[in-house]
Amino acid sequence: MTLRSALVVLVCGLLIAAAGLVRGQDTPSARPLRFAVNMTTIESAPVFLAAEGPSGAGIAVSSGGIPLLVSGGADAATNAETQALLRSAASPNIRIVLTVAECYYRIVARRSAGIIRASNLKGRKIGTSLSTSAHYFLTRMARNAGLAETDVTAVSIPLPEMPAALKRGDVDAIAIWEPQARNAEQALGADAIVFQDRSVYRELFNLNTTAEVLADPARRRALVAAVARIVAASEQVASRPQSVWPLVSSKINVPQPTISQVWSHFRFAGGLPRDLLDVMVEEERWVAGMQKREPRPRPAIEQLVDATVLRDAVASLGR
Repeated sequence: MTLRSALVVLVCGLLIAAAGLVRGQDTPSARPLRFAVNMTTIESAPVFLAAEGPSGAGIAVSSGGIPLLVSGGADAATNAETQALLRSAASPNIRIVLTVAECYYRIVARRSAGIIRASNLKGRKIGTSLSTSAHYFLTRMARNAGLAETDVTAVSIPLPEMPAALKRGDVDAIAIWEPQARNAEQALGADAIVFQDRSVYRELFNLNTTAEVLADPARRRALVAAVARIVAASEQVASRPQSVWPLVSSKINVPQPTISQVWSHFRFAGGLPRDLLDVMVEEERWVAGMQKREPRPRPAIEQLVDATVLRDAVASLGR
């Protein structure tokens, strides 16, 4: 083999090897974004829809939430604002980029326990999911009724067991999101009394990511595209909910009639609410109390929200 022939073979070999490395490399841009999504709640409806079909190929949905995001097992995750506040104390790189849904919670109580108004919850055991938005909702409702947080006893009960526990009298009431509140109301029948004040609290169910994802140009572009699909999906979810109920039902294993009955407690605007920061600053005081630390100031909470992803996503939709 001549020197020229040897050089040609060497160059060709290097080009082939480089092409193979490019094709086989495992970079964020070579795979769908990993979305850790709560697979038990109706709030996830726009994400489910956005991830469907060819247009959703850039989103790989698995069960989970912010813990998976913090551990590096996901590029984005859904959870209520409560979890972002709780987890960001130790992981300040968490960022909220979109509010996927808003949900109004309810307290369902037993009339036979002598509960006819919210103030009657004083001294009662109330089932909820501890250290969650539902727990925070309970404290806000207690305060609104003139009670201190210590005037009620929050009891941890697994979600599927709440209706039966309430009916048996293990607790006097439950404070929870849908459809568990509706299931408890149905279990009690005429014995149920429901408390809801939409001016007191609403859950802000957000899409979260990390500062590291946003600093990666390829993953940020992919996230902007995914958020654009979720925003577009939100319009269908809001305007034609019946078309989405079968998909949501199949994902969260809740019957369509139940979804339709509780649908009025949800709002799917596909944006960032103007009062998001105000809600989080107020809630931070409660979260800090649970974590036995000082509340973070408003500028620190403001750092947890990145509005630029939504801005770019909306721009890509031509709006």
